[in-house]
Amino acid sequence: MTTFEWLIALLLAAVLLSGLARHIKVPYPTFLAIGGMLLAFVPSGPSWTLEPGLALALFVAPVLMDAAYDTSLRDLRDNWLLVSTLVCVAVGLTTSAVAVLIHWLLPDMPWAAAIALGAIVAPPDAAAATAILRQVNLPYRILKILEGESLLNDASALLIYRVAVGAAAVQHSRWNEFAPAILLALAGSLAAGYLFARISLWTMRRISDAPSSIIVQFAGTFTVWIVAERIGLSGILTIVAYAIAIARTAPERTPARLRVPSYAVWDTAVFVLNVLAFMLIGLQLRPIWQRLDDPVRLKYCLAAAAVLGVVILTRIGWVMTYGVMMRLLIARGIYHPRRSVAAPTVASGIVVSWCGMRGIVTLAAAYALPEVFPYRDLILLTAFAVVLGSLVIQGLTLRPLISALHLKADNPVIAEVARARAVAFQAALDEIDGDPSEAAEILRLEYRALLLHAASDPDGGVATGELPADPLRRRAIAAARRSILDLRQSEEISDDAFHQLEEEFDRAELSAQA
Repeated sequence: MTTFEWLIALLLAAVLLSGLARHIKVPYPTFLAIGGMLLAFVPSGPSWTLEPGLALALFVAPVLMDAAYDTSLRDLRDNWLLVSTLVCVAVGLTTSAVAVLIHWLLPDMPWAAAIALGAIVAPPDAAAATAILRQVNLPYRILKILEGESLLNDASALLIYRVAVGAAAVQHSRWNEFAPAILLALAGSLAAGYLFARISLWTMRRISDAPSSIIVQFAGTFTVWIVAERIGLSGILTIVAYAIAIARTAPERTPARLRVPSYAVWDTAVFVLNVLAFMLIGLQLRPIWQRLDDPVRLKYCLAAAAVLGVVILTRIGWVMTYGVMMRLLIARGIYHPRRSVAAPTVASGIVVSWCGMRGIVTLAAAYALPEVFPYRDLILLTAFAVVLGSLVIQGLTLRPLISALHLKADNPVIAEVARARAVAFQAALDEIDGDPSEAAEILRLEYRALLLHAASDPDGGVATGELPADPLRRRAIAAARRSILDLRQSEEISDDAFHQLEEEFDRAELSAQA
């Protein structure tokens, strides 16, 4: 088969695997990992390679941009304590535990390489966990904690990774020599991300067609990452700051005819990147496996299994320890959580600790190691084994575990959407109030009926209208959209509620422009 034929076949296979995963309600990366492993042992499979330096930019930058764009700053602030400990303490403990273990098993492995491996396998990929959590009734806070962790733990892990790779290259450098560079990367990345966002928003305002807009979005994301890395900043932190800054302003400046196709393309791109990451890593495993003799294969497999066990147990140990400490502090009156934040329970701690599946960031970081990096073959095999093992062991058992714990579900987004929809309908009515035309009166009757049902029917939608190209309806929709933007800005509604209503008003706006 030619390269093109292989690519088409693998993409179609990935679609079938993801459909099967949705049918049996498991994370689709689980099946992609299994498929990547099987691909490594196909005798006549393709031999594709990618320049290691491109791996992080190609695979991580768009995925992180997509996740950061939807992040709710309000939810991050409400859960800052647990999220920050998962991002800093859990990642640090996992990196240290893996580094100590692997250096003990392989004393000849440099400490820098051992730490790099620890940083590679440290950050969980919450996309796999949330794929399950969104299908079951769970406390909303758990979902927000995992989403916040997935956004920020990549930054902390890859910052350690970057220092370790640099130390391995220099060999005799001291860790304190990297401290100024780390501080500069932290502060400079945040400032650069905001600056890049202002430039991007200025540019996007001058583009009026969807294809050009989408191309510029992707090109801008890759450019931000590349420039940040070239000037010594953290690409991860820069992209996070860039995406969050854009997300606060872009919705009010972007028309529905550009936003709707853009969201669809980004969802597709993230899926394709996951497929390519698992395929490429699987293809790299075959030559590595073939050039190792049997004793070394066994040694590497045992090391990978040990690392997988340490990765899982370290997260469980920290999350459960955190829960015990917080319950003790609350019981003794030392710590008083905000009213909106519930005290951690044993059941919620079990779920959070078990949501430690690794994914695309681990694969991309392992692949991005230079070809001459010490023990690169071992690191690649171990990274894939940790991803595969965590997705299979935890991914396939997470849903039964959640069902067994009988956690009490809550979803404040439903109530927020109902309240915000009522405010939006009232704003639409106020916008067309006083218009004596028959069309305005018909529209007022329509919105009044919707307003009556808004509070009691959170699953209701926004009227799309029956008249094509209706300027009056577009005015009303614009007023309603401004009202939900104000509610989001004042943090009376979450980003989840905002995006749900944004989608409804986008459909209504497109209908009115037909």
